[in-house]
Amino acid sequence: MTRPALHARGLRRAFGDRIAVDDVSVRIDPGEIVCVLGPNGAGKTTTVRMCATLLTPTAGSVEVDGVDAVADPRAARRRTGLVLGGDAGFYSRASARKNLLFFADVAGVPRSERHGRVTSALEAVSLLDRADDPVRAYSRGMRQRLHLARGLLGRPRLLLLDEPTSGLDPQVAAETRTLVRALADSGAGVLLTSHHMAEVEQLADRIHVVVGGREVAHGSVAEISSASGVGSVTTFTTALGATTLAAAVDGLAGPLDVTDEAGRWRVRIPWRGAAREDLVRQWCLAAGGGVPVDLVTRPATLEESYLALVGASA
Repeated sequence: MTRPALHARGLRRAFGDRIAVDDVSVRIDPGEIVCVLGPNGAGKTTTVRMCATLLTPTAGSVEVDGVDAVADPRAARRRTGLVLGGDAGFYSRASARKNLLFFADVAGVPRSERHGRVTSALEAVSLLDRADDPVRAYSRGMRQRLHLARGLLGRPRLLLLDEPTSGLDPQVAAETRTLVRALADSGAGVLLTSHHMAEVEQLADRIHVVVGGREVAHGSVAEISSASGVGSVTTFTTALGATTLAAAVDGLAGPLDVTDEAGRWRVRIPWRGAAREDLVRQWCLAAGGGVPVDLVTRPATLEESYLALVGASA
């Protein structure tokens, strides 16, 4: 049986009277990317910090590559790469190479291997040609890649990435996602947090949705959709007011999303069960309009399923 890169069970973390995380469990096998989703303040970063041994759980357990991270945090850290990102965290006047050599020392990399590992890490994030430039000359995207390089120095079995593409332009974000997938394909387990739903759909093998510190759903994108109760969505535009439509689909759909688009209404109906296009068509005809030519029903996106879960848990 494959030993998991991470196995966190029943994590709980209290700050005084406030419960930030309550009974969250995550398992990540080598080569797997698992994402924790949730609104701001839901407990995502607290969960990552407990898995990284930066916070001790109030209750629960964390194993990294078979090591008890609560009982032996130093051994767990040697198997973990943590990437928090942002513009800080490096000596801006020093070169990228010198920064990574310093952090290799901090990570306990043997002196005989330091230069080789730094070169390999810089090559992995496509910064080898800028290795001797001062970090202050780096763009934000380059600094984000340098954070990833720092996380690779210990050749970790587990990578913890807290919003690795936050604030990056689309091209650099796409390059970062490609790199994250390549790192997982090389055998590392990856725990990812992100607010970008398309990114999560692209990268995550499994997803955990956390709201108010508690897990409300987990599984594949399809399983998250099933848990949300929103299996499909019907969209169309109309000149008719949609007030009576809400009554026509009451109990069969979630709240309608109606937006004004240059004098016409763009309607989105998230169905709780099977889609009922027949009701929409009947309503359009009864209200005095024809059936919209752009009427379409499609599977719910991860974002729509996520919002339904968050709304139901609020």
